[in-house]
This record gives sequence, C-alpha cells and structure tokens, in this order.
Amino acid sequence: MKTVYLSLGSNRGDRAQNIARAIEALASHGVHVIRRSSLYETEPVDARGGWFLNCVVQAQTDMMPRQLMNALLGIERQLGRRRTPVSEGLKEPRTIDIDILTFGRSVVRVAEVEIPHPRMAERRFVLVPFAEIAPELEHPVMKQTVAQLLRDTPDRSRVRKFD
Repeated sequence: MKTVYLSLGSNRGDRAQNIARAIEALASHGVHVIRRSSLYETEPVDARGGWFLNCVVQAQTDMMPRQLMNALLGIERQLGRRRTPVSEGLKEPRTIDIDILTFGRSVVRVAEVEIPHPRMAERRFVLVPFAEIAPELEHPVMKQTVAQLLRDTPDRSRVRKFD
C-alpha cells in the first residue's frame, strides 16, 4: 500500500456536501482515507465562481499512479464535474476537484498525471490544509517540508478555516 495525499476542492453547489461525498466515494474506489484536514474556505485562484472549500486527505491505496488518477476522474464525473476548456486563463466553477499531491516518495511525469503536483508549492489553498495534517512531510523533488513550502510560498490568497 502506498500513502498518498489528495487535495479536494469545491466551489459549486453544496461545497461541504460535495467534499464529503467525494471522500465517501474514495473507499469504494480502493482509496482508504486515514486522516483529513479541516475544511478551509479559500479565495479562487485561476478559477471563476465563488470561494472554494478545500481540504487535504491522507490515504492508502494499492493502485498505481495512472490507475489512481483514473479513479479520481471517475469520482469527479460521478459527482457532476464537467471539464471544460480554460477560458481567459480561468477554470470554470466545479462541484469537485481532486488532485494527487504526493504518491509516497514517487516522482511521476507522464501525460496523464504529474506527481508531486506541479503547482502545489504555489497554492495556499493546498498548503494550509496539507500543513495541518502533514507539516513535516518532505516534498520529494524540492526537499522542503510542507511547513517550509507554506512559509515560503509567494501566494497571498486568503485561506480561512471553515466552521
């Protein structure tokens, strides 16, 4: 079993329910959640629509990276996500977005998936919840902990704990 960290976000519909349903669906797709961060309300970055809810989960799976990516895309479709082309540099609102942040200590660069997530260090909406549950986890390429990445990120978008 590999330990993976996933980022989940929603800015359309019942955001908290969308995330809860996605986390529930992970188990039926061979992804067993071990820990989950708090929910954070986050300012949209490169996206249209209202504020997001985001969280990060630690999970275990015996899938390979491409298999995991396909499972996550299936969950997104199942929960109503429709991928549309980026317009004017902005992504459309989404019911759910699930990204692989890390996959053990693996580095994967194929057309379907890049691991660790290539923009993770530039996104407070990922780093704040990630640092809540795994501040000492080391980025396999940058060789910095999640806490260090959060401290050093140039992103100044607003992120606040959601009640």
